[in-house]
Amino acid sequence: MTSTKMKQSPQESKGIQIVKAESNLLATVFHIRQEVFVKEQKVAPEEEYDEFEESAVQFLAYWEEKPVGTARWRFTDNGVKLERFAVLPDFRGKGVGGALVKQVLQDIETHPEAKNRVRYLHAQLPAVSLYERYGFEKEGEIFEECKILHYLMKHLGEKGNLIK
Repeated sequence: MTSTKMKQSPQESKGIQIVKAESNLLATVFHIRQEVFVKEQKVAPEEEYDEFEESAVQFLAYWEEKPVGTARWRFTDNGVKLERFAVLPDFRGKGVGGALVKQVLQDIETHPEAKNRVRYLHAQLPAVSLYERYGFEKEGEIFEECKILHYLMKHLGEKGNLIK
């Protein structure tokens, strides 16, 4: 397994490890997303997988060496979009989602071209409080995407100001 190990974080002591998922790990990323989005949430496969799979920065979360979660980020015309956060049901509520959010935000900061660009995501309603704990704020009204209700959320900078 070839991966780029990120800086050790407090989550690793809980059995959580986050790695960048290079192209050789995309099948594992897709398997987790298939389980969460396509099977559990009934998202159509053609809506789940897109032309950004190879160009987005992908992450895998491991729980005691078992792949259990994934996320990605990419540049868009609107800023930097965090997306495709998925954690297998048996591993929710154990800090995996939070570890992914934190690691993705840290990784974005290492890219100079991300400076002063808004970080945003489309949060499913049950995940809004998770993202709020990491500095995201709801903007606008609830909307539907893939037959699932979401809020647009934007990240507040270190000083509590929205990064524009």
